[in-house]
Amino acid sequence: MTTVDVLPILLLVAKLLLATVGIVYVLSGLDDCFMDLCFVAMTLRRRRAGPPPLGTLLAATEQPIAIMVPAWDEANVIRRMVANILASVRYTNYHVFVGTYPNDAATQREVDAVAMAFPNVHRVVCANPGPTCKSDCLNWIYQGILDFERRTGVTFATFVIHDAEDVPHPLSLKLFNYLLPPCDMVQLPVLCLPSPWHRFTAMHYLDEFAEQHLKDLPVREWLTRTVPAAGVGCAFSRRALRMLAAQADNQVFSLDSLTEDYEIGMRLRRLGLIQAFAKIAVDGEYIATWEYFPAKLSQAVRQKSRWIVGITLQGWRGLGWGGDARMRYALLRDRKGLLTNQMAMLGYVAVGFVAAVWFATSMSPDAYRYPPLVERGSWLWYVMCVNAVFMLERLIVRSLCVHHVYGWRQALLALPRQVWSNVVNFGATSRAMRLWARHLWTGRPIAWDKTGHVFPSEAELRLRRGLPDDVPTEIRQAREVA
Repeated sequence: MTTVDVLPILLLVAKLLLATVGIVYVLSGLDDCFMDLCFVAMTLRRRRAGPPPLGTLLAATEQPIAIMVPAWDEANVIRRMVANILASVRYTNYHVFVGTYPNDAATQREVDAVAMAFPNVHRVVCANPGPTCKSDCLNWIYQGILDFERRTGVTFATFVIHDAEDVPHPLSLKLFNYLLPPCDMVQLPVLCLPSPWHRFTAMHYLDEFAEQHLKDLPVREWLTRTVPAAGVGCAFSRRALRMLAAQADNQVFSLDSLTEDYEIGMRLRRLGLIQAFAKIAVDGEYIATWEYFPAKLSQAVRQKSRWIVGITLQGWRGLGWGGDARMRYALLRDRKGLLTNQMAMLGYVAVGFVAAVWFATSMSPDAYRYPPLVERGSWLWYVMCVNAVFMLERLIVRSLCVHHVYGWRQALLALPRQVWSNVVNFGATSRAMRLWARHLWTGRPIAWDKTGHVFPSEAELRLRRGLPDDVPTEIRQAREVA
């Protein structure tokens, strides 16, 4: 078969790909547009209710709070992370419990170094050698806290989860103390610390988390009264953890999921407990959890594939499609990435092939001219036009979310980063499907892929505690809220 014979077949395949991708993305665009309209409606309805005054947060009586930090192979960051909490958090009645493993002596030494100097820092050792999974470590930390309560007579009212790379806001514990009770779970926004602009892998998290935590999660709470916990920057009432433990043979956090935090919101909803997503700014800055995300493509793919397996595949198997229509719609949004992440890359392939053919024929005036794949006025033409409008709307909304936290420079960079975001998500989804297929075929559990963590330098932490005039622009933008 000659090239002349193959090319029409390839063009036909490209047209089928364009049609398939176009239809999928029209449906996905309608979904995203509906969420944006919900956000506008929600914002208009809530405009009258402002955040609690700073004086109210500071004046509330401090209830005992336990901070839970699971730590496997975190010797490089755990001491600085805990030390930053001790130095920056504006709260006095709290204890930090760090979960370590018997075969991780380096992390234990780092925790002990802090615990020797501060009586409110404690090391908990898991029963099993690591790495197990985050859920297992959190369950052992919870048991260690209960043992501490029996020995000391302290009774914690609130339990807060953080990871070893987190930089909590100084007022985060004050806000948790104010909101719990009446809430039984509160999730704060999780935001990305900015890296140099050319690190697209790390910075695409900045765009995604800005949109998800400033728009999508508030809308989800508004629609379903349910908040999928992010696993960091989230707090639970004593009643919530006690009821979860009683429901699952004393296993508060599920060992059957790589994203135990995601399922907890669903479990609390079934128990009739109140959840809240607290998007509150004080003095121009969101009370949020900040952190660096992976800068290497391989690390980002591993991390996101773990999220995809836990949220979409294990969540599909464990949670099904339960709940009312609004809850099922939220589950559909969580799982549609299994399809749309792959479709995006197929669309790039089809467009690239068509562009290559157009370029080759334009460079050779005597070449055979094939009919256009998308004829003006055809149904596919209108599908492409609708998708172009939806794509423009998505880019504008994401850029506005990024601008709200990081300023116009990052908002403009969010446009080219969208392409790289699609590449990362395609790789992560492909890997997640391979892991899931191997799990179904062999029956072996999916291993927990731990992500290597990076913690800000002491200079960066000092800048976050106070903003001198000579702060570099990149760091300053991370602190500004429009």
